[in-house]
Amino acid sequence: MEELRQKYLNAIADAADEAALEEIRIRALGKKGEVSLKMRELGRMSPEERKTAGPALNALKNELNAALTAKRAALADAALDARLRAEWLDVTLPARPRRQGTVHPISQVTEEVIAIFAEMGFAVAEGPQIETDWYNFDALNIPPHHPARQEFDTFYMHREPGDSRPPNVLRTHTSPVQIRAMEKHGAPIRIIAPGRVYRSDYDQTHTPMFHQVEGLAIDRDISMANLKWVLEEFCRAFFEVEEVELRFRASHFPFTEPSAEVDLRCSWQDGQLKVGEGDDWMEILGSGMVHPKVLKAAGVDPDQWQGFAFGIGIDRLAMLKYGIPDLRAFFDSDLRWLRHYGFAPLDVPTMRAGLSL
Repeated sequence: MEELRQKYLNAIADAADEAALEEIRIRALGKKGEVSLKMRELGRMSPEERKTAGPALNALKNELNAALTAKRAALADAALDARLRAEWLDVTLPARPRRQGTVHPISQVTEEVIAIFAEMGFAVAEGPQIETDWYNFDALNIPPHHPARQEFDTFYMHREPGDSRPPNVLRTHTSPVQIRAMEKHGAPIRIIAPGRVYRSDYDQTHTPMFHQVEGLAIDRDISMANLKWVLEEFCRAFFEVEEVELRFRASHFPFTEPSAEVDLRCSWQDGQLKVGEGDDWMEILGSGMVHPKVLKAAGVDPDQWQGFAFGIGIDRLAMLKYGIPDLRAFFDSDLRWLRHYGFAPLDVPTMRAGLSL
């Protein structure tokens, strides 16, 4: 056994790789290995011989297993060292440049608008983009014959044959959110409702899907004067100017009475918009006092409460503020366009303090 011990310990020490080491293990400790065969001979020995040979063979087997394990670890360490030398890398070198993503102008302007109205105490309300006919039209005092309810202007959802219910629609404005908010919270209330809306229109300044933010403020003594102040403060903060001038023109919307289109005094110099100066006027939004029928449909008593509402196109605001000429480019998924007009992820809107309604 001493000869076997020296023979295999030397062979293990001289093994150059894992394959050679495995071959040595099989020759010594495999089913037909020399040590294994010696273990089988124990059965033919006398009890006295087994008492001596058995422990010696077990000790030999354990010693060889330990030597194999140690050599295997040594070979692994040597292989790792060789790999580290071959795959050496200077970690002090600068990293490969990676393109940074940019924030879409619509997302940026939405955050700017929310930040401004949050300073004035408006909460953000949301609602479904697929709406019922009642929330999108009836609750907003839009009569059945109104052009907005025609298929050339509105996307209607499919109904199965025999289903007599009015079809659902892709909401044409975020005004249904106002109804849902009043139903849930009652009055007083002060919210804005930003989100996607859908209309069947497509040209340089219109797309089938676009973005709106609508505002609603209901209380006991709110008037058009409050509406005018809110819109003036919003324009000052959003366009980052000290002076703005708004012009209210009488108009008609089914959900407000009286209703007004709002124009902004401006000028155009070399294709650049200048707000608050010049002799031009530009329409920017629609507004008015909430119609009593709308309040009643939302469960608010029109004899006790009144308020104003307004709606602004977020896409149009982005075009005006950042000089984007074509609305269709917003949805072309052109990375070159987005890198040019996009915003850095850390460019968080900050609004001037002091706004309060």
